[in-house]
Amino acid sequence: MRMEYLKNVVTLQLDAETCIGCGRCVEVCPHAVFAIEDRKCRIVARDACMECGACARNCPVEALYVRSGVGCAAGMINVALGRTSGCCGEEQACCCGGPDGKNECA
Repeated sequence: MRMEYLKNVVTLQLDAETCIGCGRCVEVCPHAVFAIEDRKCRIVARDACMECGACARNCPVEALYVRSGVGCAAGMINVALGRTSGCCGEEQACCCGGPDGKNECA
């Protein structure tokens, strides 16, 4: 069974045109979010992404983007640390960037 978080909330983005198919994302991703197909990276399990940022930090051509520290990853860390309020001081554990770039509680 694959670990999944909240549906359709991850900030992960892939620029397939920029990808050189090196496979580093596959190597560093702890949740098998990526696969290499036809010598290019492909996101195969978007909802399994915990937004740690390892893929983006290790991509030599910056084909991947993820806003680490928001969404599911921050929420899970806050819960694990016993924090009950998120960025807005609300009784929610995670902070998600809104469409205008401002943090909004999810």
